[in-house]
Amino acid sequence: MRTIKLLVSLGLASTSLACVAAPDAAVNAILSKNNCLACHAVDRKVVGPSYKDVGAKFKDDPNAVTLLVGKIKNGSAGTWGPVPMPPNPGISPDEAKQVVNWILSGAPG
Repeated sequence: MRTIKLLVSLGLASTSLACVAAPDAAVNAILSKNNCLACHAVDRKVVGPSYKDVGAKFKDDPNAVTLLVGKIKNGSAGTWGPVPMPPNPGISPDEAKQVVNWILSGAPG
């Protein structure tokens, strides 16, 4: 009986881990498709700030999702220095929201 319980527990644990990994793959596909990774990295500044820095800066802002989705879609200037972020009209609002929620989750990577 203990063996069955252990196997069931392991089966459930592996299923849970698979579910957790899926959003990262989806977000990574969005980032790649929209060329976001040309200017941003998870944990270091490239042309723009790291995703971890963005998450830290906006984590307590109740309007962060709307604000950051707007910055992704329409571009932005001045928040992180003199280099502007160009608009990304090809990313859908839903995709931008997925990326922002991932950034604000505090666990990009």
